[in-house]
Amino acid sequence: MIFFILHVLLYPASNGYNSYFDKDEKSIGGLKNPPKVSKELYNVALIFDLIALVLGLLISYWFVLFLFVYGLVSKAYSHPAVRLKKYPILGWIAAGVFQGYFTVLMLALGLSEEGIQVIFQMKVQCAAILSTLLLFGSYPMTQVYQHEEDAARGDRTISLILGIAGTFHFTGLFFSFSVSMFIWFFLTFYSLTEGLIFGLALSPVLVFFSLWYLKMRKDPSKADFENTMRLNLISAICLNGFFAWLMFV
Repeated sequence: MIFFILHVLLYPASNGYNSYFDKDEKSIGGLKNPPKVSKELYNVALIFDLIALVLGLLISYWFVLFLFVYGLVSKAYSHPAVRLKKYPILGWIAAGVFQGYFTVLMLALGLSEEGIQVIFQMKVQCAAILSTLLLFGSYPMTQVYQHEEDAARGDRTISLILGIAGTFHFTGLFFSFSVSMFIWFFLTFYSLTEGLIFGLALSPVLVFFSLWYLKMRKDPSKADFENTMRLNLISAICLNGFFAWLMFV
């Protein structure tokens, strides 16, 4: 139920709502040529949000509150009245904290029968903090090919401020640190096996990122939509593969 609420309702609602106000004409997310947005997209996003909240009542009232807060922050990211996206540091922090730290707490709360106190456990807090660190590094890479369009809209994203090469350096630093800390996390709360396999599982991401970086140094135009989506795909396969393995060991 939690998987359905998040991945079929809440996340698509957030994506659709932000897309409605962004009105992207060039490549965005998983779409190389995004269609023109319409009022229907806005309405469907709100309906999905409402259904998510109603179904969340089957989990707990606390879970519904977390869903509601997440929805508000995600809307503030692109809504013209607030538009966190145009503030490079604030937008970066909001995306990293709420897609990482806040979401891990929401999941722990939804999956546990212990109530709100579960989110204060050391294991949960460490996982939440490290998830945000990982997102702090990876998030700017999702903006690296959108500099021209973001600048035209007046959105000063953190990737735009860092520049193309700076975004790669920034992501490499945060990614390396967060992965090493995640290995520590699995060594501490699980075992040496989980820690080593986590590092091994993410090694393809490091290899692709390094090769892409070398190409970008020779030709900055290689910081494009296609390579960004390849990085996202490889990261998703590696991370989901690891956690799928972790579920059954």
